[in-house]
Amino acid sequence: MLALASTLFFQPLPVLSAPATVVAKRVSQAVEPPSPASVFGFTPGTSRRMVDWTQISDYFQRLDAASDRVLVQQIGTTTLGKPLLATFISEPETLRNLEKHRQIQKKLADPRLVKSSEAEALLAQGKTVVAISCSIHSTEVVASQISTVLAHELATARDSETAEILRNTIVILIPSLNPDGIDIVASWYRRTLDTPFEGTLPPEIYHHYAGHDNNRDWTDLNLAESRHVSRLLWQQWHPQIVYDIHQQGQNGTRMVVPPFFEPSNPNIPPLILRQIGQVGYKMATDLQAAGYLGVSTNATYDTWMRSSYRTTPNYHNAVGILSEAASSRLMSPIEISREQLSKTTTRGISSMLESATNFPNPWPGGTWRPEEIAGMERVAVRAVLSQASKFRADYLRNFYALNQQALAPNPKQPVAYALPAAQRNPEATAKLLAALIGQGVEVHRLTGDLEGVQVEGDSARRTLVAGTHLIYLAQPQRANVQSLFEKQAYPNRRDAQGNPERPYDITAWTIWMQMGVEALPVRDLSSLPTQAKVADAAEVRSRLGLGAKPVNPLRRPVRLGLYKSVIANGLMDEGWTRYLFDTFSIPYQSIGDKDVRAGSLRGRYDVILLPAQEAKQIAQGNASGSYPPEYTGGLGESGAESLRRFVAEGGTVIAFDEASDYAIETLGLPVRNATADLKPAQLYGPGSIVRLALDAQHPIARAQPAEVDAYFIGSRAFEVTDPSSVQVIARYAPQNLLRSGWLVGESYLAGKPALVEIQQGKGRVILFGFPPQHRGQTWGTFGLIFNALARSVP
Repeated sequence: MLALASTLFFQPLPVLSAPATVVAKRVSQAVEPPSPASVFGFTPGTSRRMVDWTQISDYFQRLDAASDRVLVQQIGTTTLGKPLLATFISEPETLRNLEKHRQIQKKLADPRLVKSSEAEALLAQGKTVVAISCSIHSTEVVASQISTVLAHELATARDSETAEILRNTIVILIPSLNPDGIDIVASWYRRTLDTPFEGTLPPEIYHHYAGHDNNRDWTDLNLAESRHVSRLLWQQWHPQIVYDIHQQGQNGTRMVVPPFFEPSNPNIPPLILRQIGQVGYKMATDLQAAGYLGVSTNATYDTWMRSSYRTTPNYHNAVGILSEAASSRLMSPIEISREQLSKTTTRGISSMLESATNFPNPWPGGTWRPEEIAGMERVAVRAVLSQASKFRADYLRNFYALNQQALAPNPKQPVAYALPAAQRNPEATAKLLAALIGQGVEVHRLTGDLEGVQVEGDSARRTLVAGTHLIYLAQPQRANVQSLFEKQAYPNRRDAQGNPERPYDITAWTIWMQMGVEALPVRDLSSLPTQAKVADAAEVRSRLGLGAKPVNPLRRPVRLGLYKSVIANGLMDEGWTRYLFDTFSIPYQSIGDKDVRAGSLRGRYDVILLPAQEAKQIAQGNASGSYPPEYTGGLGESGAESLRRFVAEGGTVIAFDEASDYAIETLGLPVRNATADLKPAQLYGPGSIVRLALDAQHPIARAQPAEVDAYFIGSRAFEVTDPSSVQVIARYAPQNLLRSGWLVGESYLAGKPALVEIQQGKGRVILFGFPPQHRGQTWGTFGLIFNALARSVP
C-alpha cells in the first residue's frame, strides 16, 4: 500500500524559491496572452465541458510566459505528487519588486519588526494582498474551471477598474487547493458523459485521504496541501483578505455570501467581523446589480468552527470570505422546480420563495447551469478585488493595528500555554508543535528550569523544567493560539420547539485534548525564562529523540484488511483510517465488497476493520441503477455470512462508531446501541470532546492513561445484554463528561460503555462507540486502535 502520509508529513517541506527572488520577465507587448478559449477550444464554465489539472496548470504556465502581470509559482506537490500552484497577479512594477512587498507584509504582520519611524511608509507603500482559492472540494468544480478565465481577465483588461486593482493589490490566485481531486472528478465526468450516470459524483473520495474533510484540516495540517498553503499564507505572505470559493446543494439559495450566520467565535476580533460584513455586502450588492436572483446573506454558514480554510484567516487578523453557489450536476445543467425550492430551508431562511431582508430577491426555479455559477463567481471575485483596491489603506492599517493589539497583555487570558517536558506520548507532542509551527505560531523551548510559575487552577507555584515548550499569547497570532488551546463552550441554541439547532459543523477542536498532550495555562511567570525559539518541526523531533517519522507501534505483524465501501463521494472515515496506518507505517490491504463476499477471509486476514459508516450503506451500497453495475450493491447477505464465518474461525472484526450498528446486527452481538432511540432533544453531541474512563487491566488499555479524551460526533454508547461474553474496556465518565464543545443529555451517556470486546466463537469483535481516529486529529486515542490490532495476534 502507499505510505504517503508517513513520507510526506514528517519530512521537511521542500525548499522553494520565494516568489520575490524570481527575475523579472521580459515580455513582448506585441504578444497577446492566449485566452482560455483559444487553448481549450471552449470557454471554461461552459456546460458539459471540463478541463483537468494538466490543462489548467499548462494554461497558467502559458499565461506566465506571455504576461508581465502574471507570475506562477509551484508552492509544493500534492499528496499524489501533482504540482500545487499559486499565481501572483499585479501590475508589472509590483511583480518586479515582489520581495520588497513581501517584506512589507511581513513587517505589518509583526509590528515588533517595525521601527516607529517607518510604520507610515510601510502603510503607504503596501498593497492589499488578496488570496483567492478555488475548488478545495473538487466536485464543486466551477471555480477551478474558471480560474483560467479570472486570471486572463486580470492579465489583459485595460479598463480603469482593473488598472486600479492591479495598482493597489497583489492577487494570489490558487487555481485549486486539491488538484488530485480535479483529475478524479474530470476523469469520472468524461467517462459518464452522455450516459445515464452523467453528473453523478465519483464513487471514491476526491482527496486521497480526506475527501471533503480536506477543508477540516487547517488546525492540524495533516495533508500536504494544507501544509504548503499554510506556509505560503501564514509564513510568507500574510494576506489581508482570503476568499474561498465553494458550491453548495442544488435546491437552496443561488449563492450565500457574508455576513455569516450565528454564532461567531469569541476569539475573532470584532473588527474582522465588521470587515467580513463590509466585503460581503459589496458582493451581494454587485450580484444584485448584475441581475442575479437568489443571493442570501446572514444564512447557513457561521464563523464558529476553527478548522476550515475560510475561517482560519480570521485568527491571523485577516478577513476570511466564503461564497457558496448552488450546484448543478458537476458541469451538467439541471432543472429545479418551485416545489423542490418550497421544501428547502436553511438556517436564517425559512422559505426559498419568499423575500426577506437577507434574501430580498428569491430565484423562482427553472434551468440552473454551470454558466450561471460561473457568472456569479466572476462578479463576486470582482467585488472582493474592487473592495480590496478602493480601501487599500484601511485594510492595511486595520491589519497592522490588530497585530499590534495582539501583542498587548490581556489579563483575562493566560500569559502562555506550557507543554511540560515530560509527556506520555512524544509523537503526539511533536505532531502538535509541528501543526503550530506550520501555521506560523511562535513556539519557545526552555533551556533552563523556570521556578515560581503560576498555573491556572493551582494554589501553589510550580517549576517548569528545561525542555518545556511555551506558546506565548503575546504574539500576532494571539487569537489563533487561544482558539486552539482553550476549551470551547458552544452556546445552547434551540429552535422554537426546544430542539438543538444544528451547528454548521463541529463545536470543539481543543488541540491538546484531542492529541492527549498535557498543556498548562500559565497565569504568571515570576522571572524572564532562559529560552530559545523553535525553528521547525524537524528540530522538535530531534530534541524529543524521535526519528524522521513515526515508527510502527505493533511489535508483531498483523494481517489487516481495511474495508473500503463503494459509495458516492467515497467514505472519508476510510480515508482517515488509511492516513493513520500510512503515517505509522502499518501495512494493510484495502478490501471491497466483492472481496468480502468471496469469503475465505480467515486465511488472509487476522483483522478486518470497518470504518465509521451507516449500517444500511455497508449492507446495500449504491442502489441499483444509480451507478454503473460494478459500483452498486454492498456486502449483502453473502458478505455478512463471510464476516460471521471469519469471526467464528478466529478472526477479529473492529468497528468504528456507526459501523458498530452493522456489526451488532449482522454478527448477532449481545450488546445494543443505547442511544439509538433517543431524540436530539434528549441526546445531542454534534462534534465535542468527552472524557472516557479506561479499564487499565484490559490489554486494549495497555500503556494508556486511566482517563482519556475522545471525540463524540453523534456517536454511540452500549448496553450489554450478556455480560459473560462482553468485556467493557472504556466507559463514558460518570460525571463532568463534557470536556469541550456542546453536549445535550450528558446523563444518557454517563457511565455507559464506550468501547467493548465481545468473544464470539474462536474470534472476537471490538466495538468503538466513538471515532478514535476522527479526521486524523485524535492522537490521544490512536493507542487504543494500535492495542486493538495487537490484540488480534496470539
